[in-house]
Order: sequence, then structure tokens, then C-alpha cells
Amino acid sequence: MWQLLLDKHDVKQDVRVFMGRRGRDVIPEVFPGHDIEELIREVYSYNDHPELPAIVPVPGAAELVRKVAAYGSPIGLVTSAGRAWAEQRLAQVGVRELIRVIVAAEDVAVGKPDPAGFLLGAERLGADPADCVVFEDSLAGIAAAKAAGMRCVGVATSHAGDELAQADLVVADLTAVDWPPFT
Repeated sequence: MWQLLLDKHDVKQDVRVFMGRRGRDVIPEVFPGHDIEELIREVYSYNDHPELPAIVPVPGAAELVRKVAAYGSPIGLVTSAGRAWAEQRLAQVGVRELIRVIVAAEDVAVGKPDPAGFLLGAERLGADPADCVVFEDSLAGIAAAKAAGMRCVGVATSHAGDELAQADLVVADLTAVDWPPFT
């Protein structure tokens, strides 16, 4: 959706600047002087655009969620996306009922790399941040997880593995991740 917005406004910008970050935090940087709410509405209007590639879950993601749930660990999702979008995608993958807490873009005043979302997620789960494990594919998300005092697994789907060096562990995808990943 973000690439369509960039293209429509003829803005030459690496779309990865949006990854792991709330649109309303990035828009002022990429579209200075534009109305944030207007551009948010525009980007969400692209949700069903025919040029938009299908959303494909990270390989092993649904299986890992099921594995973590079966282990008895509570699961939360902290996303820079809106709640409705996140709920819809989780339902499509068939794991919505396993996610105890969702912290979405509208739940925090500042998005990633600020740790507020992860700290709120831990609080809502009743978990100590030091006991939480975050799976992240964005640089902003890894920085937020580490700032929250959480352990982090970097998933090299949007960035090369060496770019995710701040994470405690880096994996190509989630197919071979054991639970718990740290002993």
C-alpha cells in the first residue's frame, strides 16, 4: 500500500522506511507539508487495489504461533498497522484466537522505534518485559524491542540478516525456530 502511495505522489523513497513504523510517524518525513490524515485515508483506500500483491505470511509464522500457544506461553502482537487490518490478517492465517493481546498503531502515542508498544503489550499480558521474546523483521521494531528490555529474534524477510545485527538471534524465516528460542 505504501509503495502505491509513493508512486501516486511521484516520491522517490525506499518503501522500507515504513516497515515496522506507524504511517502517521513516517508521513511527515516523506511527505512534508501534506495532511497526515488525508494520506492515511488514501493509503487505506488501496487495501484492495488490484496492483497490491497478496499478503503472504512469513514461512512458519502460523506454525510457530500454534507451537508457542501449545507450550502455554501467552502471545501478543504489537503492530504498526491498524487494529482492523491486523485482526483481519490474523483471522486469514487462522491464528486470531491464539493471540491474547493486540497492540495496534492507534493504541500508542508514538510508534516504533519507541518501546511504548512493546511495553504496553507486556503489561497487558501481565509479563515482565525481560521475559518477553519479540519476533521482528524491521529495524525500528528490533530497536523498540531492545529498548523495552526484551529479547529479540530478527527475521530476515524485509532486510538482510546482517542488517538485523541488533537482534539477539537472526533467522531467515520462522520455519526452524524452536520454542523457547533462548534457553
